[in-house]
Amino acid sequence: MLLHTIYLIAITAEAMSGAIMGIRREMDLFGICLIGTVTALGGGTVRDILIGHYPLSWVAHPEYLAFTICAAVVTAIAARKMHHFKSAFLIVDALGLVAFTIIGCDIARAFSEFNPFVVVIFGMITGVFGGLLRDVLCNQIPLVLQREVYASVSLVTGGLYVGLLWLDVNANVASLSALGVGFVFRLLAIRYHWMLPRFNEKDVQGFE
Repeated sequence: MLLHTIYLIAITAEAMSGAIMGIRREMDLFGICLIGTVTALGGGTVRDILIGHYPLSWVAHPEYLAFTICAAVVTAIAARKMHHFKSAFLIVDALGLVAFTIIGCDIARAFSEFNPFVVVIFGMITGVFGGLLRDVLCNQIPLVLQREVYASVSLVTGGLYVGLLWLDVNANVASLSALGVGFVFRLLAIRYHWMLPRFNEKDVQGFE
């Protein structure tokens, strides 16, 4: 129930963040709703397609789709005031990232006996692919591929969750532990601007 509640909060927040990107790109209301929905549900959809988990989550639960569309519409209407909630969005997005990751791992584990490393990868796909698809549709290099410690948070969260389950730790304890560690990790990364090493064309001079 806790993860489900967090999931609903997360898809709402992710839909709003996607809608803001659509507004910045001067899209119409349909485009804003589409980008918001893809951001919120894209990761889970990609995961379900890859593992053959049908019906897709938003098809089985159309209320998820309604949540995301309503969030995008509200964002479009109140766009000028959304900057006041930037910090809140970052916090909820961090919560959403780790919640999506744990839920993705859970679904991958329940659907088939995948190798634990593969389960963690499916958790990461669930956590980050919505934002990746959003950036691709908005014609920019995905944020997750260029600087922020984001996918790394998802991998750590998923690895901790699957590892605790492998050690026969209670599922609720494993979920809350991974949720807490991943959430704090992401907040620290935001607060202290942690980034992975970056490279540019100077690093490959001589290969031409």
